[in-house]
Formats: sequence, structure tokens, C-alpha cells
Amino acid sequence: MFDGTDGCFFHDSPRGYHTLWDSRCFNYLAREVMRFLLSNIRYWLEEFKVDGYRFDGVSSMLYHSHGLGHDFSGTYKEYFGLATDTDSFNYLQLAHHVIQTLFPESITIAEEVSGMPTLCRPLAEGGAGFDYRLAMAIPDLWIKFLRDIRDEDWEMGHITWVLTNRRWLEKNVAYAESHDQALVGDKTIAHWLFNEQIYTHMSVLTERTPVVERGLALHKMIRLVTYALGGEAWLNFEGNEFGHPEWLDFPREGNNESYKYARRLFYLCEDDTVRYKYLKAWDKAMNDLEEEYKWLTATNTFVSRKNEGDKVIVFERGDRGLMFIFNFHGSNSYADYRIGCGQSGKYKVVLDSDAKSFDGHGRINNEQIFVAENIMWDDRPFSFQVYLNEDFY
Repeated sequence: MFDGTDGCFFHDSPRGYHTLWDSRCFNYLAREVMRFLLSNIRYWLEEFKVDGYRFDGVSSMLYHSHGLGHDFSGTYKEYFGLATDTDSFNYLQLAHHVIQTLFPESITIAEEVSGMPTLCRPLAEGGAGFDYRLAMAIPDLWIKFLRDIRDEDWEMGHITWVLTNRRWLEKNVAYAESHDQALVGDKTIAHWLFNEQIYTHMSVLTERTPVVERGLALHKMIRLVTYALGGEAWLNFEGNEFGHPEWLDFPREGNNESYKYARRLFYLCEDDTVRYKYLKAWDKAMNDLEEEYKWLTATNTFVSRKNEGDKVIVFERGDRGLMFIFNFHGSNSYADYRIGCGQSGKYKVVLDSDAKSFDGHGRINNEQIFVAENIMWDDRPFSFQVYLNEDFY
């Protein structure tokens, strides 16, 4: 820098430039760079008591190409070779050594899309030390389905594949929609589902339109199937849990530095005259159920059914016999639908998206007991029969 070069804290060659982002790339071999970055990590944890860090753009750090133009397939040869920026990986390891030594209760999350192996494994195993990786493919899945694909063409196999496609013993944060979708110019899941009726037809004093009917059902189902199958942690952007009708727009030149939309309208989910309260109640019920059954920390998951004709997904998670059954068909109900299960005994309904307390129709008898029979079904040793109502039409 002081001798006419453009290096100092950054590489002074083309390696020091990220042309797509118009930004510079640190030289992680320089001692001054490491001192600056590691002391910065300690400073925020020590002085401001933050809970941890989400490392942004980790994929860009890990490869000399920044991962641009590369469609990673998941094979190890794509990650452990000359294309990998080992200096960056070593920095991430040192960063976690500082964090975990001085602040062992802290949490770190990687925004990483390439699937780098060992990223979320302990330092003692040669990993980078992250606690979690953001499951970034999941929000993309739901937006693509809602924007581009008709309900009757939704593929159950593709949904379950995206929700379960993660490295063994590397924890993921599941989320149905990202913070970007809540910002001005984008659309949340609620916006995609309800469209303009999110402003005009959410009153409980009016009949539900087909759009609202579908939106309420899918909003609940999308969130639960993601929560239950998509990872080992659950992330929600505040307000999205009850279908917040407005985007966020922080003060900027384009809105004349206005704060008008730089907030969430939390009073909406407390108002008894609008339907947002039902989505909030559903969110609470999901969290309460996970608190009781602890499925996020369970390591055993078995997807027994992903039927494209019936549009039904069935899976088990955990060792307490918790079954998840989803009927994504818009018009078909099924009587005496057989469900394969891994444990014998009696089953009961513990959460029903069609319950009237969640603005459903109450078509399921939640007091009914289902007895598993010694009938093998869907590669499970036992099975029982249930009634599955259509989700929205």
C-alpha cells in the first residue's frame, strides 16, 4: 500500500479482487491481517456480548474461483484440490479456535452453498469448526414452487430430497424463507400465497376466498415440513411466522431516508379480527411440539412415503414414534389411508393443521386412537390407517 502496490491487507494480484462483488479479498497469510480479523472477532463477543456469528459468503472464501460458474455435485475431489483456498480455510479454523476457547457458548453459522465437507465438524477432526450451515437451497425451493409450478405439479420426491440433502453429521439451519424475501422488492411466502388479498381478505368477518383458503393451508404446511425435516435448527425472520403483510424497507436514498417501513406490525397477530393470529398460533404450536419431542436433535429420520399421485409425504423423526403426514393434494381426500410406521402400539394426533384453532375446518377427530397393526407398509414393519383431508380446495 505505502510502496505503490494495492496490497497490504489484501492480495496485490488478481487474486485480491472479487470482480462480481466489486470487493477486495484478504491475504490470510499476512500476520497483520490475522491479528486484525481475530481481534475483531474477540472484540464483538467480549464487548457487545453477541451470541455468535453468521459468516457471510463462505463459499466465496473457500475457492480461488469464489465458486463462480461451478455446479458442485458433492464429490470430494471438487473440494480437496488446488481449487480450494487453503489459506481461507485455515483462517476459519483459527477464528473458531479463538471463539471456542474464549467463548465456548457462542454459536457460529456458515452461509455456504457448495457443500464443503468438514465445514461443520470440530477442529479436532480437521474441520472448520462451524456449528451450523444455512440450508440455503430450501427457501429457493419454495419460491420456485410458488412462483413457477402449478400445485398439481409439485414433486413430493423433490421436496423431500432438498429437505434431506445435507452432509451426514454436519448440522444445518432449516428455514422456509430468507431475510432477503422480507426486504422491499422481493416477496415473502405469505405474499406469494395471498397476493393482493393479504391486504383485503384477511378479516375473520368475511368468508375465506379460495386464495386465502389455499394460502393459510400451505403457509402452515410449508413451515412444518421444513421445520420437521430440513435440518437440526430452525430459523425464522421476525414477522414471517404470522404472514406479515408488509416488506421491510430501511432508510435509503430511494425512499428519502424514510423509516416508515423499517418495522414489523406485531399488533396484527394480536388483533382478533384478522387471520394472522391463526398463523401465529400455529407457529407457537410447532415450537411447543418440538420442545416436547426434540426432533431437531434426533439423528434418525426415515422418509417412508413421497407419493407423486396422492401428493402425500410421510416420515418419522426421533425415537419417540413421532410421525409426520402431509397431504399436498389440492382436491383429494383419502379415507383409510395406510401409513407405515417403525413402532407398534397406539398413535394419536398431536398437531393438526386443519384444527379450528388454526382457522381450519376441524375435519379430523383429534381424540381418535390409531392402533398400529403387524402389516408391513412402505418398508416399515407396522402400519395404521388414517383419514387425510385435502389441504385447501
